Amino acid sequence: MVRKFLNLLHKKGDSVIRLEGNRLCLRTFVESDANNLAELMRNNKYFWATHEPLHEEEFYTEEAQFKKILESIHLLRANREYSFGIYPKGSNKLIGHISLYAIKRLPYNSAFIGYSVDEKFTRKGIATEAVHQVVQFAFNTVKLNRIEAYVSPKNNGSIKVLENANFIREGLLRELLYINGVWEDHYIYSLLKDEYRHK
Repeated sequence: MVRKFLNLLHKKGDSVIRLEGNRLCLRTFVESDANNLAELMRNNKYFWATHEPLHEEEFYTEEAQFKKILESIHLLRANREYSFGIYPKGSNKLIGHISLYAIKRLPYNSAFIGYSVDEKFTRKGIATEAVHQVVQFAFNTVKLNRIEAYVSPKNNGSIKVLENANFIREGLLRELLYINGVWEDHYIYSLLKDEYRHK
């Protein structure tokens, strides 16, 4: 099992959450991450656009990412979203991001998980380890019952990540997302707390 611990650091009233695994450290974003996050977005602009919408140029600026980070901090305080940067353990190099988002409390007690890894660091098990860390956090700390994920049938790498984390494919959602001029179908995957416990 991936080793993980939760560390809350109080800075100016905010909490930074760190999840540490075998090779990775996940850390919630702070304002000073805006430049590195914008650079990550620019470097992977066309690579990630294979399975998600291509954004306007303004999206890839430090200013836009600063605003997104402020929003993520607000959502973290409300316990509605946790957005983490992915870093190699012992390094400050941002190589991806992963979020637990759209958190709903009872009667649902569920959330979605989404992730993207720098093209240079794909096929190394980075997303798989990050997903395991966030799943542990979601069930053990956030106390969710269900985690969901959407994935394109064309995205074999992401499908493999989810299935390696024991997510179950529940079905196909037709024309779910409008991506770069085309309506795209997506699978819906899920993982339940009781299933996770028994793995």
